[in-house]
Amino acid sequence: MSTLISSLKETAQSLTAIRRPWREFLDITAVDLPSSFSDVTTRIAQNLTHFRLNYTVILLLILFLSLIYHPLSLLTFLVILLAWFFLYFARDREEPVVIFGFTIDERLVIAALFGLTVAGLVLTGVWLNVLGAVAIGASMVILHAALRSTDDLVMDDLESPYGHVLAGGDEELDSPRGDYSGI
Repeated sequence: MSTLISSLKETAQSLTAIRRPWREFLDITAVDLPSSFSDVTTRIAQNLTHFRLNYTVILLLILFLSLIYHPLSLLTFLVILLAWFFLYFARDREEPVVIFGFTIDERLVIAALFGLTVAGLVLTGVWLNVLGAVAIGASMVILHAALRSTDDLVMDDLESPYGHVLAGGDEELDSPRGDYSGI
């Protein structure tokens, strides 16, 4: 029980660390039209990375609102959400899932959770409703991410969607050309 509580605390702390203020997220002065398709894709990638928790909350809120008139479906998805949380998101990746003495591979856990989610959608009869809610939510997220300028965002290279490209690995590179040498 204490490992469960400590796991919940660690997950809450990691979520709090990536949380962005709603005032920054909803800043009207940061909205402008992108200048090119390249600018659109860069904005979407950077905003999805920077505001990922805000976007997740919006998607979950839209999903919740779409299920408000289906209490059995809402309860089913709450149970499925808890299963995803405890078996995948809040679980320590170093410790495998063990059921009745058998070690369960992480891919099998994901496949079982995905199957449970699909079964919940089909058996409660709201799959079309959920599909519409996810499509609306994803459209809103992509529209916001494309229109919100990234000029005022302060991001570390590790937080950037291009962080693995920009980072010099374990050692810092002095030259902007990297470790290439001239011929």
